[in-house]
Amino acid sequence: MRNLTDADVVAAHRHLQLPAACVQGLVGVSFKHEHFAPILENRPKRTFFEVHAENYMGAGGPPHRALEAIRRDYPLSVHGVCMSIGGEQPLDVGHLKRFRDVCLRYEPELVSEHLAWSSHSGRFFNDLLPVPYTQKTLAQVCAHIEQVQDAIQRPLLIENPSTYIVFASSSMTEPEFLKAVTQRTGCGLLLDVNNVFVSATNHEYDAFAYLDSLPLHAVGEIHLAGHTQQHDDEGALLLIDSHDGPVADSVWALYEHAIGGLGPVPTLIEWDSALPSWEVLWEQVGKANARMAGVRSAKELGNGN
Repeated sequence: MRNLTDADVVAAHRHLQLPAACVQGLVGVSFKHEHFAPILENRPKRTFFEVHAENYMGAGGPPHRALEAIRRDYPLSVHGVCMSIGGEQPLDVGHLKRFRDVCLRYEPELVSEHLAWSSHSGRFFNDLLPVPYTQKTLAQVCAHIEQVQDAIQRPLLIENPSTYIVFASSSMTEPEFLKAVTQRTGCGLLLDVNNVFVSATNHEYDAFAYLDSLPLHAVGEIHLAGHTQQHDDEGALLLIDSHDGPVADSVWALYEHAIGGLGPVPTLIEWDSALPSWEVLWEQVGKANARMAGVRSAKELGNGN
């Protein structure tokens, strides 16, 4: 992979005719190249697309040509998966520069990363690994977020994780940790509602109470996805954040609860494996739009409008 120079980024950006973009109140989907042809054919209205930054860190080629075509017509969200925000070691400055270059090139409305770590001592893992919620971790995470925000010159959204273990060393809850992160860094939150449900089920706590304890004013985007059911070695139910199916009814209920307090926050349908047809994916967008409209109507009726 050839590293882009600043001149490369400027040249790539100049040939794009980027429209004014706004994602407020929209429901979008993860952009997959398998859906590129039906997107061009159907030209869906009032939506946005999200991409993983790491898939567009090269200089050019078919991935960029497809994304350029999408970006000319739609707002974009850039989602990072390899920054290792929660890692003990310094951020990879080369990776951070490539991440910054993707943002400069495509001018996304939203930029996000995970509260997790995925690299150590030069080794990269194909997982988003959890962090203990301690003062030491808080200081490391905040320093890394500030470094990213300085590089991209905008607030970063941090996604709450799906977790399968808890750390005995944690001295605060996940909502307390996220609140402290937003207060110290000025970053926002990417609220993954499916992750909330998965973690709450796995660790046996109230998902609705979790939502109510978050700093909701900091939420800039919502993710919805499917999950799968397994069982652990003791036979207990274990949910996996798999992104390989439709959103579950229980997650839709949590979503309605969340937007009841948040309002029309931009919402993304994540479906990353076992990809369905474009029509099936777009049905999920319709369901999210219907719930957003239903919550808005209920609030207006409650206010006597």
